[in-house]
Amino acid sequence: MKILVTGAAGFIGMHCAKILLDRGDQVIGVDNLNDYYDVGLKEARLYQLTSHENYKYYKCGIEDRDALAAIFSQEKPDRVIHLAAQAGVRYSSSNPHAYIDANVMGFTNILEGCRHNGIGHLVYASSSSVYGGNTSMPFSEHDNVDHPISLYAATKKANELMAHTYSHLYGLPTTGLRFFTVYGPWGRPDMALFLFAKAILKGEAIPVFNNGQMVRDFTYIDDIVEGVIGVLDKPATPNADFDPNVPDPATSAAPYRVFNIGNGSPVPLMDYIGALEQALGIKAIKEFLPMQPGDVPATSADTRELGAWVGFQPNTPVTDGVAKFVEWYRGFYDV
Repeated sequence: MKILVTGAAGFIGMHCAKILLDRGDQVIGVDNLNDYYDVGLKEARLYQLTSHENYKYYKCGIEDRDALAAIFSQEKPDRVIHLAAQAGVRYSSSNPHAYIDANVMGFTNILEGCRHNGIGHLVYASSSSVYGGNTSMPFSEHDNVDHPISLYAATKKANELMAHTYSHLYGLPTTGLRFFTVYGPWGRPDMALFLFAKAILKGEAIPVFNNGQMVRDFTYIDDIVEGVIGVLDKPATPNADFDPNVPDPATSAAPYRVFNIGNGSPVPLMDYIGALEQALGIKAIKEFLPMQPGDVPATSADTRELGAWVGFQPNTPVTDGVAKFVEWYRGFYDV
């Protein structure tokens, strides 16, 4: 198959593209290499893909309607993995327009590209942040998610609604994936594990929000990729049992699905830090701080629907995943 992967220079995008290439697919990578974080890291990720003869890259932002439409028209991909987005919960408080441009306008351009080019399946990144103020654990796709507490989360919820509209109107199979705190080699520098490792190695204090009283469903990158590819290979179908009188947010009478991808074993933040300290062989200096606006104290993924759909549920222990990240980090940065 020919797969269009947006955000190909990103953390998840690079890993997905590599697996697709290794199994023999053609990959069309799209990324604008913006400077939200270190462009050098993004270029290094892209370098992991360029040696494959079945890889083709376009430097393009998804906000660029005409350029993206031209890529769709020229390349005619069979399916799309859409991972490009403006990421970050906290950054959305100070730069709201970046989220509307990329996550709403950009997603509209992706949907239109799929609609007009007969795409067989659109798999797109949603986020665990859509659960917002929900306190019922674990988070289930069947829960109502109408109370986001950050603009980032609101744009991801909007993506799910927009995708459903195109599934309903045009029969476009769409699957949204709610990622839960992804970590691992080649990760994003704005994420906690990356920031903590850098600070600890420099002997600097690490910020520990909510005084350490945080729990996250940390999910290792290899598990995420296996879930994404598994879902890509099984397009969404209409739910024959869908009841419009009692609508299920996770399914539809249209070819539309939403899945959690999380480890399913939430870990206290202090244990996560402990795993990093063990892997580095250094004790962290901790600065305990209050909760950040737009953040939530806990996340926990119910992954039964994903398991039933593709026969896989993430399961990498945090101690193993963190150790692999540290091995990569030390090698990549020579520290």
